[in-house]
Amino acid sequence: MTPAERDAMIARYAEGPALLRQALSEVPAAAMKWRPGPGKWSAHEVIIHCADSETNSHMRIRYLVAEPEPLIVGYDQDAWARIFDYHSLPLELALTTIDAVRANTVPLLRRLTEADWQKKGRHTESGSYSGERWLEVYADHLEVHARQLRRNVAAWNERKS
Repeated sequence: MTPAERDAMIARYAEGPALLRQALSEVPAAAMKWRPGPGKWSAHEVIIHCADSETNSHMRIRYLVAEPEPLIVGYDQDAWARIFDYHSLPLELALTTIDAVRANTVPLLRRLTEADWQKKGRHTESGSYSGERWLEVYADHLEVHARQLRRNVAAWNERKS
């Protein structure tokens, strides 16, 4: 990955919370906890998942850069949603967490050296895992979930037709 490509991904990463909030603003209040199908998440659950994922990602990049041979631990996101009863958790605090974690991580990303980006650890689910791989995943993560929120709204609207 070139420095310019990394810079573009860091910009996407920085914009993620605004994209997610915009998509969330399009979800009708009545549809916030509606699930589009079995095994699918409601908009509320998507946001809580994003907060959990962001707090994990916050530490992952730090372990990758600062620790020798870090182990990046995966988790079962569906189990977390069920075990932590995502519908019972406060939406606004999750959004605030997402904003804070990204705002705290962007300056770090902008200061990483080429050597930092190349450091590797091992992810329990996907094997070898570098700072660049981390950036690819998380530059895209909130964009993916913003699209998911819009699909939920479309399915909600189709349901009423």
